[in-house]
Amino acid sequence: MSDAAADSVPVVPADPLVKGGRIVVGVDDSPDAAVALRWALREAIVREATLEVVHAWQAPVSALPWGGTWAVPADEAELDEAAREQLDRVVDGAIAELEVPAPEVVRTALPGEAVLTLLDISVGADLLVVASHGRTGLRRLLLGSVASNVVQHASCPVVVIRLPED
Repeated sequence: MSDAAADSVPVVPADPLVKGGRIVVGVDDSPDAAVALRWALREAIVREATLEVVHAWQAPVSALPWGGTWAVPADEAELDEAAREQLDRVVDGAIAELEVPAPEVVRTALPGEAVLTLLDISVGADLLVVASHGRTGLRRLLLGSVASNVVQHASCPVVVIRLPED
């Protein structure tokens, strides 16, 4: 590009961070998810955004010797109540650690598979935050990776929080 052409290109300053919007963070009962939640809380404060904290739960299953599974009979209302109580404990604990007022927080506990639930709820969100448990090899093959799947399929930007290995 010639100097004359370079001089004719307008310089547009970067837009400041857009305020408002919605951030979605997926949580479970792991320390990794607690770190992701604390990160998402701080990001929501900076952006003046609403934070939706999502916990997806599933009825327990039992592995059968030939590779199948069997749904363990369970009271779904009790499972939902326990999931909501766990979600409240995790969110309340993270908010209590803040040194500034918390952003608006919406708490969502739903039955379903974590990846599909997060993908559905994050439609229209400005950001989706998840933790990576750092599973590799056979553990990742057997347990899957929520982080990997949402990164590949989310309709919004995704931040993956991963704790350093000890």
